[in-house]
Amino acid sequence: MKKRIVTLMAASLLLSSFVAGCTSKPNSTPSDGGTAAPGTSSPANQTATYPMKTDQKLSYWATLQGNLVGVKSSLDEVPFFQDWQKKTGVTLKYTTAPNNGNEQQFNVMLASGDLPDMIEYNWTNGYPGGPEKAIKDGYILKLNDLIDKYAPNLKKYLKEHPEIDKMVKTDNGSYYVFPFIRGDSYLQVFHGPIVRKDWLDDLGLPVPTTIDEWYTTLKAFKEKKGASAPISFVGQPNPLNDTVTGDFVGAFGVTNGFYLDNGKIKYGPMEQGFKDFLATFRKWYAEGLIDKNLATTDMKAIDANFANGMTGATVGNAGGGIGRWQPIVAGKDPKAVLIGTTYPTLKKGDTPQFGQLDVPFTPSGSVAISAKSKNAELAVKMLDYGYSEEGKTFFNFGTEGVSYTMDNGNPRYTDLVMKNPDKLAVAQAMALYARGGYTGPFIQDKRYAEQYFALQTQRDAVTAWQKTDMVKHQLPPVTPTPDESTEFAKIMNDMNTLVNEMILKIVLGAEPVESFDKYAEKMKAMKIDRALEIQQAALDRYNKR
Repeated sequence: MKKRIVTLMAASLLLSSFVAGCTSKPNSTPSDGGTAAPGTSSPANQTATYPMKTDQKLSYWATLQGNLVGVKSSLDEVPFFQDWQKKTGVTLKYTTAPNNGNEQQFNVMLASGDLPDMIEYNWTNGYPGGPEKAIKDGYILKLNDLIDKYAPNLKKYLKEHPEIDKMVKTDNGSYYVFPFIRGDSYLQVFHGPIVRKDWLDDLGLPVPTTIDEWYTTLKAFKEKKGASAPISFVGQPNPLNDTVTGDFVGAFGVTNGFYLDNGKIKYGPMEQGFKDFLATFRKWYAEGLIDKNLATTDMKAIDANFANGMTGATVGNAGGGIGRWQPIVAGKDPKAVLIGTTYPTLKKGDTPQFGQLDVPFTPSGSVAISAKSKNAELAVKMLDYGYSEEGKTFFNFGTEGVSYTMDNGNPRYTDLVMKNPDKLAVAQAMALYARGGYTGPFIQDKRYAEQYFALQTQRDAVTAWQKTDMVKHQLPPVTPTPDESTEFAKIMNDMNTLVNEMILKIVLGAEPVESFDKYAEKMKAMKIDRALEIQQAALDRYNKR
């Protein structure tokens, strides 16, 4: 569920990963008055029976999910995507975009004018001008009528969940994707700091909770455990990419993006707290406590760091992080144990203000229907499968008798997933046969996570990461107007480049910490105040939906 034409901080979209309590008037009427919103009565409503009987074929564009990288090279080879066709009765022609650089292939596809029937992409903040502009430009369809007539499962869910209905449409009331929906609040937190508990025990150190304790820990990892990269972070596509969720930077009262502070929207990289964060990480880097390859480290590099005992800490997910790296460190040392820690603070005992928290609707993995599609009705019926009871089970658990069996009414993953004979990590095996572990056009089931987090350390990590006040700071998935979005994209494309430059130059020691003030002034010259105005206007409209 993390390189886009424009990056609206995760928190401003999802960011959500935390507005479960907001409500709205359901099924507001679109401003053009020409289409009915889901939830209104329609005599043309048609319920599909799966598998459908059709000779028509559809085309589908999507990115290869991270846990499939190195396992399969295209969606055609993935059992889940093969079985999805059997379940729905629709033959699909897949186009697979690379996990890194998918936005480039996306742009080439749009420029060519040769569009598939369905496009799985983050249309909310991945298209300049946003979803309303994508509709106006003739790339994707406004789905209100189609959902109302041919998607009874999604229509029913949105009618019963007005707070989510509010999230999945634009301010004008346009439905533009078949959304990925987290079906339980338990699923909204899954990421945070990770450390080797066995090393802490060997060194007689407590689990670090403050920045000072983390410094002591990392210094000991280097000096007494011989770790050449005591803590390592993914550096691609952006350096310290996870700081958007508050990893370490949150201790200084900011994030690397937009957030709410007592109801006022702020931009973290220009705040004093960000300067303090950079000063701290500059010191750590200079002392060899942070991976020297900060700018280029990817997941494979972190795998190698853990395998070779070079790294003792990082940030990551419970499933694709701890679940991925625990067998790697255990392969080197059977006593090795990875655990999740609370988000660090400056003062002992304080509650972390920031941390990862996903909103129920995550734009990533949602699917739009191309305006060029000649089979939009069939595409809608196929996509609606993911919101049926049968489809929900299939997306979360895969095919019965293969990747799961029923146990007292509950689907249980088989050893093919949990103890894969090819020695694949659970996250990798699951990604082959189901989509419970990542985004897509369906409703995620809590029961997937209860098994996905097979290790007690994973479940404990989620509990630790939940202990934040992020709900006070999170922006909901706002949608700027097309004009605002275009302007915002232009500002933030340049802003993100500048912030990434500032992070690297200051942390790596190429520029002094004092140059932060110069960068902050440059942000103002590059119209960050206007970007804040756009965000505030979008938030005000969202609250009125």
